[in-house]
Amino acid sequence: MSLDAAHTPLRLHWWKAQPNFGDALSPLVLSHVSGRRVEHASVDEADVFGLGSLLQIVRRKYDTPRAGAKPVIWGSGLLRPAGGRAFLKNIEIALLRGPVTAALLGIETNAFGDPGLLVNEVLPGEGSLGDKIGIVPHHTLADDPDLLELVASDSAYVLIDPRDPVEQVCAGIAACAHVFASSLHGLITADAYGVANTWVTPEGQGRLKFHDYAASVGRDMRAPIALADIPAAPKPDAPLTYQDGITACRAALKDSFPAALCARQGAA
Repeated sequence: MSLDAAHTPLRLHWWKAQPNFGDALSPLVLSHVSGRRVEHASVDEADVFGLGSLLQIVRRKYDTPRAGAKPVIWGSGLLRPAGGRAFLKNIEIALLRGPVTAALLGIETNAFGDPGLLVNEVLPGEGSLGDKIGIVPHHTLADDPDLLELVASDSAYVLIDPRDPVEQVCAGIAACAHVFASSLHGLITADAYGVANTWVTPEGQGRLKFHDYAASVGRDMRAPIALADIPAAPKPDAPLTYQDGITACRAALKDSFPAALCARQGAA
């Protein structure tokens, strides 16, 4: 990459319609890995797609060839079956989020990773777990009356609102002894910080992305628990049994990030 290019912002697409933790993580992680300043770009103008279930919109926009360089997919996944594969000729895939996405796209690969697993490098935790039980809802469920009633029922519970600034959300998760989350990146961030966590029913949300991520790290996550079952649910704080899978995904993320997108050779 030339010196001029190294000082050009990396054009990244993420969802900005309303504050949402997973989307806010994407520019932080991409800037860290690339060594470049990151700016938001439209789907049509992005250099790269990172965190999120973005392949549906990529399929719609890139179903036919477009002028210019092909955008890079690095850690993105599907939200549902793609509905066609013609777009694959018009993009570059560096890495997919998980094997469910790969299978639905007919791509044979053994390497996967969600970029959210690198957040502990961008925002290091304090190094010691607290005794609080964090509850991280999907952003659409953050004001749910049943959720607020549950949090108020026990002083051990702390509500971690995914609409808050990303640094605040990460610090809150990293300080917990256990996290319950209906937010995918609530679970992923807990994994990144080594905090034991449990999947809670993501009311109104699809489950494919959760299974996609779980399969990428070798995690047994067959079904979520109901919000009302949190008080009686086990709250283990032992080391994550799938840590080797997390480590493998982190390595895949770094190994697969295109050198052409980095400010300097070896930035990833």
